[in-house]
Amino acid sequence: MVRNVRRRRGRPKDQELTARRCEEILDVAARVFAERGYAETDVQLIADELGVGKGTIYRYFPSKQELFLAAVDRGMRRLRAQVEAATADRQDPLDVIAHAIRTYLAFFQTYPEFVELFIQERAVFRDRRKPTYFEHRQANVKKWQDLVRRLIAEGRVRDLPVERVTDVVGDLLYGTMFTNYFTGRARSFEEQAHDILDTVLNGILVERNYVRQ
Repeated sequence: MVRNVRRRRGRPKDQELTARRCEEILDVAARVFAERGYAETDVQLIADELGVGKGTIYRYFPSKQELFLAAVDRGMRRLRAQVEAATADRQDPLDVIAHAIRTYLAFFQTYPEFVELFIQERAVFRDRRKPTYFEHRQANVKKWQDLVRRLIAEGRVRDLPVERVTDVVGDLLYGTMFTNYFTGRARSFEEQAHDILDTVLNGILVERNYVRQ
């Protein structure tokens, strides 16, 4: 006779609780690292801000370095999520690009701490093959290149190498992000997005003066 044996199971891990706690830790970590710098930040400071033991943080992030890099990575994931949300219902490729640029500039205006983390990552972890920002940029660039290809196919954009277009626009936004951070520009992201779109899409020369390369 085979008896049914009930095995006692441990309490199932609450994935939502785990994810929420990770987000809470990374929120505080990003702010503290940005304010104090990587070298001057002890994990205990972050634990104190959260009202938890230092060991609790180490259960989620085994080292200060992993915590810092996870905070930087989360900033890029949040940026991508906001861009995707802002462009989800847009059909026209130019409209998608315009809203993406506005969202990008608005994000770093709202969360300047992530710009500070990019600077610290480059300064502290110079041996990393590729900074987090560029890892995400490379991983997501295909979507934007496909939009450019579509615009070229529709005859709305000159037949340029799509990599050149995405590199130029990407570098322009990257530089604008840092310029805003270092100079404290007071201009709104809407104004900046308008100027970038107008200059990139319409150019600065009238057609008869265009210089062929």
